[in-house]
Amino acid sequence: MVVTADHIRERLTKELAAVHVDVEDTSPNRCAASFKVLVVSSQFEGKPLLQRHRMVNTCLSEELKEIHAFEQKTLTPEQWEKQKAQ
Repeated sequence: MVVTADHIRERLTKELAAVHVDVEDTSPNRCAASFKVLVVSSQFEGKPLLQRHRMVNTCLSEELKEIHAFEQKTLTPEQWEKQKAQ
């Protein structure tokens, strides 16, 4: 399986009902497949950071087998709006 930024974006949007997903392919800077993601979903409401990251990891469990480095940031829609306003 070749993992692409578009594939990751589609999967997170569908599985987590994400309202916003940014996926940056950072592979050119590394020795193997690596990605940096920002996921905004109302499903993160009331959940601690570790639980949010586990939700993303579960969603991408097959893809993560092929990825060398994976950085994620998870926000609720309210947190996303506050961050954009700054």
